[in-house]
Amino acid sequence: MNLNLMGSIHVLPLWFLVFSLLLPRIALLVYWVQEGVAPFHLHGWLALAVAVVLPRALVLYLIYQDQGISAWFVIHAIVALVVWVAGGNASSRRRQH
Repeated sequence: MNLNLMGSIHVLPLWFLVFSLLLPRIALLVYWVQEGVAPFHLHGWLALAVAVVLPRALVLYLIYQDQGISAWFVIHAIVALVVWVAGGNASSRRRQH
């Protein structure tokens, strides 16, 4: 039996997984409002700060907590890396001009 599947709980809805690829802050906000509580054990100011500053990292953490390292985790990790690299390149190009 795969140990990775034994620890997964699969609570995150499909709409959240897809929507958070495009707009992670809004997806986190809608999920929080819909559920009425912070997802899983994320409470307090630290979770709020991470949701505002690094929403993709929080989404990755939630997916890992829900499903382990799954296809959705890999897809979100790749999108996060692409966004972070593209954002870094755009800011460095602005400084050069």
